[in-house]
Amino acid sequence: CGGSLSDSSGVLQSPNYPGSYPNDADCVWEIQVENNFRVTLTFRDIVMQSSTCQQDYIEVYDGPLHSSPLLGRFCSGSFPTYVSSSNMMSVRFHSDSRYSFRGFQAHYSSIPAGHNTTIQCLPDYMHVVVSRDYLQSQGYSARGVTLNDSRCRPTVTSQEVVFNIPYNGCGTTQEENNDTINYSNTIRVASSGYIIKRKKNINLHISCKMLRKSWQQVMYAAEDTVEVNEYQFGKYDMNITFYDSPAFLRQVRSSPYYIDLNQNLYLQACLRNSDPNLKVVVDTCVASPDPRDFNTLAYYLVRNGCPRDSSYATYNPPSSHFARFKFNAFEFMSQHPSVYLKCQMLVCRLGDYSSHCYRGCSTRAKRDTSSAEEKVDVVVGPLQLREGGAPSGST
Repeated sequence: CGGSLSDSSGVLQSPNYPGSYPNDADCVWEIQVENNFRVTLTFRDIVMQSSTCQQDYIEVYDGPLHSSPLLGRFCSGSFPTYVSSSNMMSVRFHSDSRYSFRGFQAHYSSIPAGHNTTIQCLPDYMHVVVSRDYLQSQGYSARGVTLNDSRCRPTVTSQEVVFNIPYNGCGTTQEENNDTINYSNTIRVASSGYIIKRKKNINLHISCKMLRKSWQQVMYAAEDTVEVNEYQFGKYDMNITFYDSPAFLRQVRSSPYYIDLNQNLYLQACLRNSDPNLKVVVDTCVASPDPRDFNTLAYYLVRNGCPRDSSYATYNPPSSHFARFKFNAFEFMSQHPSVYLKCQMLVCRLGDYSSHCYRGCSTRAKRDTSSAEEKVDVVVGPLQLREGGAPSGST
């Protein structure tokens, strides 16, 4: 149960709904819609063990589960509606080991945020757009908008002031704490008065924060003249590519990728991000004949950093933004026309030897992830056996 939802609208419901939900369930749905939209969630049916909501309950969070405010916790009563302050919302359903009921059903949709200032945390920079109409309505000119580093100028169009702020320049600072890795800068909006100044200058503090499972994007005004609050969530830009040899020089561009049993398969994961102080490792890779279901029929190559297949091996990468590994095509493939791989990558701070990126094989529970780490899922495939393909030697 649970999972990631990215469509503009959809339905959430407890396991087996409208039948009885199972005991000892703990499901988390992460809803993430487009940038600069919000999530609205409405419950249509709730039948659960009530009283104090300590045994069975639903929780709604305004963003990622472990780092966001709790919007509500309930188990019965009227059908509530919640609206997020960002483009992300999390819903948790928990049941204990006793009574079971019908559960719940809820519908979510996305609505425009309707603000005049937007921010996106892209792989190489922070993209910030300020409406000129908005500035003029507050009595400010586009000519008075600058960054901490005045040499980094915005692009000014007839309608917008646009900044592309790199993570490694233009005065962007980096800070690591227990919960996030922060990239911050400040857009300054100065009053145009030279002799008499009746308005305060505005400082728009821009932050991209790497949380457990997302980038959080924050903008707020430090001065009391104008208040701007923007929260957006995004994801790391990660891809995995097959290569035809351990030299990792030529990518395999054909899809599906036709192979022989026991053939060596070489893969490279690449993180596209301008921060050089990040490290990528392979945490888990699982094979399945269905790219939407990696639970029913699954074959693990590596799990929580621990190899499960004897042919799995890693290679030294060219930089910390890459991870390289190999395995042999396996008998599992001869039973299904196509096979897909889902690999979960860990992204950590370079040199953080307490992180799982440096610990290697771990028997930790799935949720036991350090706050300075991020898990990224990538699906690759399909793989198909060559026509008449019989077991062959390694190639």
